[in-house]
Amino acid sequence: MDNIFSLREDLVNRTYQHGTYQSFFINDPKRRHIHKASVRDRLLHHAVYRILYPFFDRTFIPDSYSCRNDKGMHRALNRLRQFSSQVSQNHTRTCWVLKCDIKQFFASVDQGILMQMLVEYISDVDILNLLTNILDSFHTKDKWDIGLPLGNLTSQLFTNIYLTEFDQWVKHRLKARRYIRYADDFVFLSEDRDWLVSIIPQVRQFLAACLNLTLHPNKIVLKTVGSGVDFLGWVHFPGHRVLRTTTKRRMFRRIKDHPTDETVQSYIGLLSYGNTIHLREQVLVQQWLWRS
Repeated sequence: MDNIFSLREDLVNRTYQHGTYQSFFINDPKRRHIHKASVRDRLLHHAVYRILYPFFDRTFIPDSYSCRNDKGMHRALNRLRQFSSQVSQNHTRTCWVLKCDIKQFFASVDQGILMQMLVEYISDVDILNLLTNILDSFHTKDKWDIGLPLGNLTSQLFTNIYLTEFDQWVKHRLKARRYIRYADDFVFLSEDRDWLVSIIPQVRQFLAACLNLTLHPNKIVLKTVGSGVDFLGWVHFPGHRVLRTTTKRRMFRRIKDHPTDETVQSYIGLLSYGNTIHLREQVLVQQWLWRS
């Protein structure tokens, strides 16, 4: 309680300074560099998020699904299924999907550009100074005004704010009717393959010129739904989806290391979102074997 009153006093007196981060790596599945703030700073992050999220959420497009109330990964997956059915006219025609990814997104966010976006919506000087304090607490190595910490709750909000300009450009300039974004992964669906090919250089140019971001050259994929589209851990086909092979392997490794009921039930819940009846049976069998 003393720490809470101390934090409040620093905020009231405008003497609050964000602390340093604990740095570590996780592999989930690819290697990620996490920066963990102190409890004091995380408490502030939650307070800032509670106040700002409801306002900014109204500015986001409906088909942005990452880190938003009543959205999330499963709704993004269902939206992809819905769009696929619409484009293919209930799987009677070819549906093309263009999938893209931003290279090192969190490490590439330009804090100057982000602050300009925040200033457009926020007029309160104290709030802006506090947000500047949070942003200034982190930077990518050798780049003092670039990057967001992967681990801050505020970073989840900042990334959606940062990419909202791109979302609006996609909807109003490209006139993309069927577009889904989850964090820095996004897909376009269309019956016109040539149109999807034509927008790739436009997307690349907008991200570079307006947001100082780079489209990942090795993660631009153009495929038909009939051949299987890998998105958010699942491979999507007409009428069904199956778990990505790497996700499946990681799941069995974790169950082997922790064959508890809680672990297994969490994966059973995940598998319920796809065509995985036999896979769910395998999970229960493997749990029994590893427990034995």
